[in-house]
Amino acid sequence: MEAQADEAYAWKVHGERTLYDNPWVRLVQVDVEPPDGHRFWHHVVRLNTVAVAVVLDEAERVLMLWRHRFVTDRFGWELPGGILAEGEDGAAAAMREVEEETGWRPTGTPRHLVSFQPMPGMVDTPHEVYVVRGAQYIGEPTDAQEVGRVAWIPVSEVRELVRRGEVAGSASLVGSLHYLALGGPEHGF
Repeated sequence: MEAQADEAYAWKVHGERTLYDNPWVRLVQVDVEPPDGHRFWHHVVRLNTVAVAVVLDEAERVLMLWRHRFVTDRFGWELPGGILAEGEDGAAAAMREVEEETGWRPTGTPRHLVSFQPMPGMVDTPHEVYVVRGAQYIGEPTDAQEVGRVAWIPVSEVRELVRRGEVAGSASLVGSLHYLALGGPEHGF
């Protein structure tokens, strides 16, 4: 019965056309019809899948980067992460990104924490967040474009960073807050 009720609220998609496409972003127009029957073209941005890591050490600190983002012209704390390479799974991508961006190699087994879409009304960009315990320092970060100040932040301080607006980006917010709300050793993380 609920499935039938949900059908009444579903939008119909009649087609899609690409307006712009490159390896980083694709802008499309989608021919949609909401439940009210008024059909129109809706712009959608399609991005690749992003994988992010919550890396924790034995002192219950999380590995983060303090970065400047030119789009918003702001600095903020971020979890390491990035776009999946062709044929790469989310866990492998998250671990690779940690090493490239921080110079730390995760030593534990990554576990899926949460998947989400940060803006599903206009942007299609699947995000996957993984949690891993333990990391070994192997050297300076190798991704010069993604470099920032690397720090181990006590998990107990992350809530205050969020409160002050110092955690940038949806993946860092969702990953950090999800871990704070539902993670921790008592939950198998």
